[in-house]
Amino acid sequence: MATDFHEVRFPLDVALRGSGGPSRMTEIVTLASGREHRNSRWADSRRRFDAGFGIRNLDALHAVLAFFEERRGRLFGFRYRDRVDHLSGPPSRAVAATDQRLGAGDGVTRAFQLAKTYGDGPLPYRRVIAKPVSGSVRVAVAGRELTLAAFACDAATGLVTLATAPPAGAIVTAGFAFDVPVRFDTDDLTVDLSAFSAGEIPKVPLIEIVP
Repeated sequence: MATDFHEVRFPLDVALRGSGGPSRMTEIVTLASGREHRNSRWADSRRRFDAGFGIRNLDALHAVLAFFEERRGRLFGFRYRDRVDHLSGPPSRAVAATDQRLGAGDGVTRAFQLAKTYGDGPLPYRRVIAKPVSGSVRVAVAGRELTLAAFACDAATGLVTLATAPPAGAIVTAGFAFDVPVRFDTDDLTVDLSAFSAGEIPKVPLIEIVP
């Protein structure tokens, strides 16, 4: 992703009014008896967005057009803020160092990947977080928050490296804000000013790049 990804964020004022969410691919085979066999084709969900809902005036439209041109359409990925899901915890609560479990210490390992777990039932989903917001990451070991000097986080990969390896069995947790790595899902950005003036919303489809 490094060479075909730009570490820039899609215009925030437009993104915060956009629409979208996760999608999955499930294969369903219905047998002659009426019973179903269901199989998930993707191990990870993939988010789709339409940023067009956030374009309210010509200045915003121009900003999106310029952003599209600089990304060369679908060629380069970029960061996108999902208003509903951009924190390690719920949107109404401040980030805490104990929000998400990253792993357990073994006395040797110092690097841990940021991740967010969804659900607490029989089959929780663990999502890799590769684009944390710089400066937002907080880390704790065994429930005790570390100082900023005790760890480093790569904002381009979401890899957290601790200065000292946690002891065996110590739970490593983190809290963070993050963006979604996406790209445009079209090479054609059609602008119809007469329709836009009449209140029609332009389509600006985006799709998540799975790390």
